[in-house]
Amino acid sequence: MESHSTLNLNLSIRSKRAALFACIESGSAFWSHEISELGVEEVHDQLLRGKYASTVNNAQHISNKLSAINGDDVIDEVNSHGCFLITPEDDDWPTKVDNLANPPLALTGKGDRELLAKLNQSISIVGTREPTEYGLRVTSEIAGDIAAREWMVISGGAVGIDTAAHLATLDNSGKTISILANGLGNLYPRVNAKLFTAIEQSGLLLSEAMPTISAMPFRFLIRNRLIASLSAGTVVVEAAFRSGSLRTARDAAEIFRPVMAVPGLITSPTSEGCHRLIGERCAELITCAADIFDLVMPLTSE
Repeated sequence: MESHSTLNLNLSIRSKRAALFACIESGSAFWSHEISELGVEEVHDQLLRGKYASTVNNAQHISNKLSAINGDDVIDEVNSHGCFLITPEDDDWPTKVDNLANPPLALTGKGDRELLAKLNQSISIVGTREPTEYGLRVTSEIAGDIAAREWMVISGGAVGIDTAAHLATLDNSGKTISILANGLGNLYPRVNAKLFTAIEQSGLLLSEAMPTISAMPFRFLIRNRLIASLSAGTVVVEAAFRSGSLRTARDAAEIFRPVMAVPGLITSPTSEGCHRLIGERCAELITCAADIFDLVMPLTSE
């Protein structure tokens, strides 16, 4: 009788990818490089054979987890939470994420999967969790105008600017996608439960984690690169001098996506990050949705 590990070697490429997805923390530069060079099947099989155990930190732990699961069971687990698993083997895989240095192994989703085909007409809006009334008003105006143009708005589901962007899009009958740092069966922040339900009903929730994974500080920074990569451009509305939103902006710049920032009062701490991006020529100064479309439309029509 074959061992469990031997049986795992006979899985399809999609199942092997699902198994790796369940065992490897997202955003790993090392494993992204290995998979890019060797392919999913080879990395999966070499892990089961113990190739990396003595040379790579945490590889033995990953190998042990991998030998105890079956990729088809992973897919069933994702489905059991009302989610779908999407991989590069699927026709509707969002190829925009492949521009990243460390692209995701797979994604989980809840909601309208067909929106993945419309990412060329989407704008990411990010910003502080502690916005001023000015920041909330500007975000709502910009997101509402983007929705009126029948473009999608992408954000991260956090309180503050993210929430304002999602809500304004929904209020204007637009489509919005929320990229979360936690599993879709373990939504965070809980205060946005109603918002997430509304997005699932008319838009899309996406994650790079298995459904039960909890939100952790490091996962938000890893998640930010997905927000940057999935849209045609990224707008920062109010961000402190050191902010996760600036990380999103720099992630976008690294893959040559337009980065835009809304200026605020020169004395406002919540606008220091935006002014930093503008001052360092990392972002274009914008004040309204029309400015955004002037910048991104020529690029999306190429």
